[in-house]
Amino acid sequence: MIKGFKMKLFPGMEAEYERRHNLLWTEMKEMIHEHGGKNYTIFLDRETLTLFGYIEIEDEALWAKGADTAINRKWWDYMADIMETNRDNSPVSVDLKTVFHLD
Repeated sequence: MIKGFKMKLFPGMEAEYERRHNLLWTEMKEMIHEHGGKNYTIFLDRETLTLFGYIEIEDEALWAKGADTAINRKWWDYMADIMETNRDNSPVSVDLKTVFHLD
């Protein structure tokens, strides 16, 4: 199963967002894999500061459980100062509808 979603950076935070992801914590990588995520890619539209995420997951329910892990909540807190977030510091994320896929 593939998921596409979008998020939004604050102005001037492009380099910091990339830096933090280039140093992604080992525990976050493990959590993503343990919850069925792989081939995770995030793209940036520099004009709008919109981030586009693509991830392949094994199961929607398993993936959703990852959001409630301590390491994931710590990551959300860490990223909250550079991007749009909800009250719980989770990123404002909008799922995108798949309209075409070629394997």
